[in-house]
Amino acid sequence: MKIAVPSETSAGLDSIRSGHFGHTPWFTVVEIQDDQIVSVEPIKNVDHDEVGCGGVIDFVVGLNVDAILTVGMGMPPYTRFTNAGVAVYTDATQPRVEDAVKLLIAGGVPLMRLDQACRH
Repeated sequence: MKIAVPSETSAGLDSIRSGHFGHTPWFTVVEIQDDQIVSVEPIKNVDHDEVGCGGVIDFVVGLNVDAILTVGMGMPPYTRFTNAGVAVYTDATQPRVEDAVKLLIAGGVPLMRLDQACRH
């Protein structure tokens, strides 16, 4: 499984997670195989002000990820990701990328539900 995690810096697993995916400066892309982290790649996000929310969604989908692990997102992005086959997981308890990913691996991060999406 390949997961994009909105992140504040390019510090990989040590990065602090970003609160919302759209304006995040970075995505930490983590590949998991057999419940182990096998690769980590920080990728600079596109400029939200330049491409809009849809451009950020297209960018993330273009990374060929299976999932996004986010603190939160709005209903339109949630719908576009799920329609594109990208699972949306949500966790607001773990500030570091590594801790959130390990919690996901352990089964402690649920799929986001539509009623959890921000209404903005």
